[in-house]
Amino acid sequence: MTFFFYDLETSGLDPKSDRIMQFAGQRTDQNLQPIGEPYNILVKLSTEVLPSPFAIFATGLTPQATLETGISEAQLAQILASEVFTEDTVALGYNNISFDDEFIRHLFFRNFHDPYTWQWAEGRSRWDLLDVVRLTRALRPDGINWVEKDGKQSNKLTDLSSANQLEHAQAHDALSDVRALIALAQLLRAKQPKIFDYLFHLRSKAAISDFVFSGQPFLFATGRYAYPSKTTAVLPLFPTAQGAYVYDLRVDPAPFLAMTEAELTAHLAFPYQKRPADYQPLPVKELRFNRCPALAPLAVLRPEDAARLHLDPCQIAASVRTLEQDPDFAQRLEIALARPPFPPADDPDQTLYESFIPDSDQPKMAAVRAANARTLADFDPCFTDPRLAQLLPLYKARNFPAALTKSEAELWQAYRTAKLNARLPAFQSEIAAARQTATARQKPLLKALTLWLDYCLS
Repeated sequence: MTFFFYDLETSGLDPKSDRIMQFAGQRTDQNLQPIGEPYNILVKLSTEVLPSPFAIFATGLTPQATLETGISEAQLAQILASEVFTEDTVALGYNNISFDDEFIRHLFFRNFHDPYTWQWAEGRSRWDLLDVVRLTRALRPDGINWVEKDGKQSNKLTDLSSANQLEHAQAHDALSDVRALIALAQLLRAKQPKIFDYLFHLRSKAAISDFVFSGQPFLFATGRYAYPSKTTAVLPLFPTAQGAYVYDLRVDPAPFLAMTEAELTAHLAFPYQKRPADYQPLPVKELRFNRCPALAPLAVLRPEDAARLHLDPCQIAASVRTLEQDPDFAQRLEIALARPPFPPADDPDQTLYESFIPDSDQPKMAAVRAANARTLADFDPCFTDPRLAQLLPLYKARNFPAALTKSEAELWQAYRTAKLNARLPAFQSEIAAARQTATARQKPLLKALTLWLDYCLS
């Protein structure tokens, strides 16, 4: 088994419509010592993508730079599949499960690779150090210098690197971030090895399911909880397709237990702008087993931890007793939380989660990946999944434009124009807002983005 630490710089925050502009990573052994040379790859930005100027401000990376020295998306996908996410690899990053992994999944989907096997097949797995940091800070903070800003905890990689004298030469450069993350992992394991190893072995869906459904309250660290602490005590209420809904035991459940199914539904739908000052959001969140959540038994909570986390053991116990008095609450809540499915997307790039790809299409996808511009020109794999047929001309246009037929070229131009027109008003507003605060270093980046817009529209 090896670890592969990785980080992305992207054109924006949406993995469905934004793109990877830089990929960097480093493999290590099980002792977190680097193996081989790092990866540091720029990826050509497609001409239907208008980046967020604020993303470009953070990275300093322009679309033009990706065209000058970058590789295609198809080439990146092939490198990741054949060299990076190899068997027995644990892929990990910092907030990667919520962010970077989503970009990788969509990258694979657009480029005719299975979007999921890279994270589970043949001994592969993934992990995320951000929640490891949160739970370590909550329960075993000794030996690590922590940061607070404006009275709030900061777990930013840049802040922790600086506070602990870890090398971090250039924040928001993917390779620099990877090196800092490896140093942070080494620090966490050296100072708090028990919690580090415990969370590593708890990362699988099966282990998490067994833990959650043990019937006992437990500790849960996630960025979805508000300050002063990102860690609370929870009790599982009912299972979902992805995991389980859990109740935040800091909050007295009695007012919610008094609600009918209709009242719970109305409470959830109460418009944010009209909520009174004493409005209490429903203290229930979905815990997803495939996201490597950071969990711990309630028994490891020491008195000093409880005080620091503002967790009252008496309130926790009282909330558990109250919930146990109404076994029908979970059923009412499950109905209230039910949501209708999202309507199908018009853009084939955004259809990843509509269904799994049929096994019968896997060999056809491999044939697409193996084809070149010449062999792709007249290639019709007769996909079972209609999404793949819609993706094929887009794949050709982005990676092998010479392979496009006349009708496909026209389709691509219409698709690109529609994407640009849809994005243009927001892009222009973002440019205008960015001009108000742009520094001397950032003004050339804005100029590059206006030139990129002209290039894409030409």
